[in-house]
Amino acid sequence: MQAPLRWVLWDVKDTLLKVRSSVGQQYCKEAERMGLCLSPVEVDAAFHEVYRNYSKKYPNYGIAQNLNGRSWWMGVVQDTLSLCRVQDPDLLNTIADNVYYNFCNAENWEVFTDSKKTLESCFSLGLNLGVVSNFDTRLEAILRVSGLLSHFSFLISSEEAGVAKPNPAIFHHALQKCGVPAASVAHIGDHYVNDYLSSRSVGIHGFLLDRRNLCQPGVPQDHRLRSLEELPARLQQYMD
Repeated sequence: MQAPLRWVLWDVKDTLLKVRSSVGQQYCKEAERMGLCLSPVEVDAAFHEVYRNYSKKYPNYGIAQNLNGRSWWMGVVQDTLSLCRVQDPDLLNTIADNVYYNFCNAENWEVFTDSKKTLESCFSLGLNLGVVSNFDTRLEAILRVSGLLSHFSFLISSEEAGVAKPNPAIFHHALQKCGVPAASVAHIGDHYVNDYLSSRSVGIHGFLLDRRNLCQPGVPQDHRLRSLEELPARLQQYMD
């Protein structure tokens, strides 16, 4: 007999909300306040190079190297702008500090139109909701200003957990908070490996959100969502 569904776990970035404008635009906006005129396209390219390097050298915000989310992101911003010929250490530090804290502002995030309605529908079905996200400690503040925080019973960020998806340990941590077997839990996210494969590896009902209709090979149609609006009907199949 199938264990009835009791919990739904959620990824956040690019699942429930997204950054409103490009990183290049965000960084250039802060630089302009300090009297600098930079190219968003150039900054974007520099950011992606630095981000890749930091993610490889200091995974999960460098927790294992005694860094944290703030110092990790400060380094990313400073190194990005350095590649764009900003060299003044005080200026780099000020801009990086402003960028880090400004990303907690609601104006920098866009909630997908189907997010709140779907969260409310899941709650109406009697399901409990939690978050499992590869994010730093700003997660709670961002969900609060986005109007989503009240839907969740708990939040697990990879920085606070000390482990990031796709490591299954972060899902085991979530299952402990849920207090039910994996078969009574679903997880929704947009990343094939981090969300779909990782959650399913521990027995959770993983669903892949595929807003761009990429049709990832190996994902059955009933595990794939084109929109979050499709989710409540899918979940009801696991509740009896």
